[in-house]
Amino acid sequence: MEKLYDSETGCCKRFNPEPWDGKTVKWKDKLFLKDHVVSFLHIPLNFGSVMVKNMERIAKAGALADEPLILSDEASAWGSDIYIAVTKEVPGAKMGRISGTFLTKVFEGSYQDMGRWVKEMETYVGSKKQELKKMYFFYTTCPKCAKAYGKNYIVIVAQV
Repeated sequence: MEKLYDSETGCCKRFNPEPWDGKTVKWKDKLFLKDHVVSFLHIPLNFGSVMVKNMERIAKAGALADEPLILSDEASAWGSDIYIAVTKEVPGAKMGRISGTFLTKVFEGSYQDMGRWVKEMETYVGSKKQELKKMYFFYTTCPKCAKAYGKNYIVIVAQV
């Protein structure tokens, strides 16, 4: 696959947490390519192959977003829907749109901390006097790039 983003690794861009930490984001019909990843107890089994397939489709369509945004909807222990932000419709792909107001918080560390981070996010949403409707998880880099950069950032995007 050709290089999609200008990055030190040739893969994922280095993530800057500042624009995402403790922010309120509003989207109206934000366009995403939507796909599904098979999981076992929330551990993705085919995430890499699904991402490669879809990033190739997006690049071919000229629909690559300036800044990568990939949301995971962990609706089940057996699979999750992923949403990849795009600039236009991608032929042959299932598309989705997301609208609403979202609170965001950045976490850094091992995926093993996810349960604690979810609880922290629930507390954060409550501290803002908001009602949590849904959580999406923004995995900012692949595991290989997280290791190269020395930071594994995850943004929880909470719809309120």
